Amino acid sequence: MHRYSVTEPQPRRCIFPFAAEPLQLAGLRRTVRAELAAWGMQTLVEEAQLITTELASNVIKHVGQGAAATLVLDASADQLRVELHDSSQKELHILHPTSEEESGRGLQLLASLSASWGTIHTAVGKAIWCELPVTLDESGHRIRRATTVMEMYGRAVGGPAARLTHRSVLEESATSLILDLLHWLNAHGLDPDDILDRAQTHFESGPEAV
Repeated sequence: MHRYSVTEPQPRRCIFPFAAEPLQLAGLRRTVRAELAAWGMQTLVEEAQLITTELASNVIKHVGQGAAATLVLDASADQLRVELHDSSQKELHILHPTSEEESGRGLQLLASLSASWGTIHTAVGKAIWCELPVTLDESGHRIRRATTVMEMYGRAVGGPAARLTHRSVLEESATSLILDLLHWLNAHGLDPDDILDRAQTHFESGPEAV
């Protein structure tokens, strides 16, 4: 029997194969934004997008335009890991360009943005990984808890449990969950309208409201 906790969400993973081409960079950034938003990690979007762009650009430059690559996002309760897999075994080294040089700063940027980073060899090439610590404010914690509840609810009703990135799926799932909660409140002799009004008041008061 599986047990789930709304305070300790299950690890989440996104695997996104792509061709290393300049036109793919915008799509990679959109993928990162959509996944992290669904996981309640909006505060990491900017850093993760920048890291992904740098890593993908590095593949284009050093492995070759059009090379097969894969973006992997792994999220746990306390960190986000970004990996970029390619087919090259070539080792990477941090360069120290002068102030006049325009290139060679990508890995310096990764080192400055990440808590840690490195390179691992794979069966077909290598993967560069970066880890970002997860720091959530009250709103982020509420979004994280809601994400876990929505995933559990999807399993309970036999719907999409893990892919909550599409607007139509989000709207249908949220509406169904709220409807079930209203029936549950009524069955326990509580006033659904009163509960909704109280929740709306707390929401409008800001994320710190209980």
